[in-house]
Amino acid sequence: MNKKIKYVFTVTTLSALVALSGCATTGQLEEVKSQLNAVQQDVNSAKSEAAAARATANEAKDIANRALNTANDANSRAAQTDEKIDRMFKRSMYK
Repeated sequence: MNKKIKYVFTVTTLSALVALSGCATTGQLEEVKSQLNAVQQDVNSAKSEAAAARATANEAKDIANRALNTANDANSRAAQTDEKIDRMFKRSMYK
């Protein structure tokens, strides 16, 4: 029953809006169409720019990941070198 009331209310409201707004002229329809086309072009442009930004972000992420891997490798090598220097120092102290 509740759905029926909502349906009747919606139909009545839409009918009242149509009656109050009157008929649109051909010029008004053309104006709305041109505005719709302009909005669609803006949307397409925004989608294109978003795709380009996403591609650039993915490329930057890949570069950052390679830099992180290089830094981790350098850190590991530095730790190994530090360990070797410590062993050499300890050996020299025992002599």
